[in-house]
Amino acid sequence: MTWIAHETWFIDEPPTDWSFAFEAATLALLGLAVVVTLAVRLIATRFPGVDIPFIGQMAPYMPFAARIHLAVSLIGLLSLGYYLSPSMDLQANVAGFVLGAVMVVVAITMASGWHAREGALLLVAAGIIGMIEFNVSAVVQRADMLGLALFVLVAGPGRWSADFELRRVTDPSLEAQALALLLLRVAAGTALIVVAFVEKLANPDMALHFLAEYPHFNVAQEIGIGMSDLEFTRVAGATEVLFGLLLISGALPQAIVVIAGIPFNATLYFFGNMELVGHLPVYATMLILLVYGSDPRLRPATSAFRPLHHRALR
Repeated sequence: MTWIAHETWFIDEPPTDWSFAFEAATLALLGLAVVVTLAVRLIATRFPGVDIPFIGQMAPYMPFAARIHLAVSLIGLLSLGYYLSPSMDLQANVAGFVLGAVMVVVAITMASGWHAREGALLLVAAGIIGMIEFNVSAVVQRADMLGLALFVLVAGPGRWSADFELRRVTDPSLEAQALALLLLRVAAGTALIVVAFVEKLANPDMALHFLAEYPHFNVAQEIGIGMSDLEFTRVAGATEVLFGLLLISGALPQAIVVIAGIPFNATLYFFGNMELVGHLPVYATMLILLVYGSDPRLRPATSAFRPLHHRALR
């Protein structure tokens, strides 16, 4: 399950080495990940999912779920002294105070739903400051947070928000929801793929260091499969890329959420609160895809790559 735990949150990052990523065995596994993703898309054209009405009926409240998960994650990270992840320590300087203040303001707008779209834009804009204060890679690794912000920006704050109660916004159209879901999927999937390379495929030394400190995360050895830490790193990185591609694809969202949710939740036992607040945006993404994928009318929006032309939801 080391492919789900963020190694940069718990150990220092050594220099990048891309040679491991371009080895034949690694490229073969990455090619297999692409093939599996295409196969899932093809299967979904015949068997798109299971209708679960009581879950699908929660769709109007998914902007609320996105807002609350994002707000709690931001406040939780800030309370621990971090920016968007435990690998970004906030310093007592101008940039640190600005980024901390942005996190507070965005969390308030998300939790209350008051001027939520403006709050989402503020978080996106603050990413540029974060890149200057830390580095581009560290911020891109938290593209899952950007996905939630873009979801709220496009779909709106939704019900149970001050903006909705003040009638500043209404329920989003199906077209808007499809676009919001696309941005959400691409952002979350991109985050997983980038992390797979930064922490494993382009930096195997980091993964080996992590496994040396936490040997039980080599699941293969734990269940009796004789796989070295290096080979496990290769498989884990390719698996994480596969999860990212499947999220971007949006096909069979119910199955993907259930399968990916197991390792994501299992790591909470080992790393507790830090892992929880850091992974809340991913949990929100999986919840949203599960809900939309459980309604036959909304399911096409979970995997759409082109605008949907349907009447607005009322």
